[in-house]
Amino acid sequence: MSDTAVYASKPEHSLGRINGAGPSATRSEFQRDRDRIIHSTAFRRLQHKTQVFFQHDGNHFRNRLTHTLEVSQMARSMARALHLNEDLAEAIALAHDLGHTPFGHAGERALHAMMAPFGGFDHNIQAMRVVTRLENRYAEHDGLNLTWETLEGILKHNGPLTNPDGTPCGAHAQAGLPAGLDTIAACADLRLSSFASLEAQTAAIADDIAYNAHDIDDALRAGLITLTDLLEVPLAGPIVREVLDLYPAVAPKRQAHEVQRRLITRSIEDVITTTAGNIEAAGVTSVEQVRVAGRTLVAFSPGVAEAVRGLKAFLFARVYRHESVMVSVRQSEQLVTALFARYMDTRDLPGRWAAVAQAAASDSELARTIADFIAGMTDPYALVEYARLFDARPEFG
Repeated sequence: MSDTAVYASKPEHSLGRINGAGPSATRSEFQRDRDRIIHSTAFRRLQHKTQVFFQHDGNHFRNRLTHTLEVSQMARSMARALHLNEDLAEAIALAHDLGHTPFGHAGERALHAMMAPFGGFDHNIQAMRVVTRLENRYAEHDGLNLTWETLEGILKHNGPLTNPDGTPCGAHAQAGLPAGLDTIAACADLRLSSFASLEAQTAAIADDIAYNAHDIDDALRAGLITLTDLLEVPLAGPIVREVLDLYPAVAPKRQAHEVQRRLITRSIEDVITTTAGNIEAAGVTSVEQVRVAGRTLVAFSPGVAEAVRGLKAFLFARVYRHESVMVSVRQSEQLVTALFARYMDTRDLPGRWAAVAQAAASDSELARTIADFIAGMTDPYALVEYARLFDARPEFG
């Protein structure tokens, strides 16, 4: 992309891949990464993994794939406006959820609890395992053989993992670094204490914007909230009031869409304006200076950031913890827990995984193999496996 800014990532200056790959006559290195991610098995599986509302609840609710596509579209739009590398931002956005378990965050919590004696489970680390080890379709190597910049973005899009002295920071300050990080060869030189590129930061904030807007939309569809419930909610409230004033006679479904699209637009415009100011204030003139800037540069303005926190608190209380959601959450946690325990007891994994489980030399190695297998499941396949192992099929809801 010839019109990218000096602080954007440049594919021609990529630090390369673990396994050498000849040049492409038609695609940049970051375009190749994007294409490899889209064609991966793990990416296709996202279609049948829960976002918030379980798949049996209705075909119009978002799943992990539709969420990922929405994030990638927003990331690309913001990258274009900020003169960043759109292809890298898109690749990172497309890969950011590849490590998620079936049944959304409920499945992740259950798997993390079962893996606690073995270091726990982290979906970002699992995404790295997917793209560096578990995808096994290439003749010459395991994984997708992505560039250093894309791997950095997948691992660090939410910020550094350590302080310069190597101590864990941010979300990892209390619990320590996620288990398994040291077993992924690609992580060895990803500079855990530096910030990721602006493209990775853009993918991260696109994820936040997508969650905010689309979880409201799905909650309205599910009947868990109404537009009037949002009138006093930060960020969303003024937009709802504006839409109701402008279109009082329009069908609620159309009003809801107006709210969603205005929320997305204003959030993105706030990020673009704020980030441009942050970049100018920081004086960065290269991607390396971005990495050592000492803070995230792609951000909401302080006022919008505070409003986003208020909106998230509302969604947590009124949507994510709504009893109609929690019934399925509890059932899915029990299902994942039961699968893990049975596999640990019997090593009875299907297909090619059976040999891997039987060859595990320790409980820790077996547990990580089981975590890899369960994390890769779709919601329907997890139900099939439960029926195979327990001769029963749980009824959700």
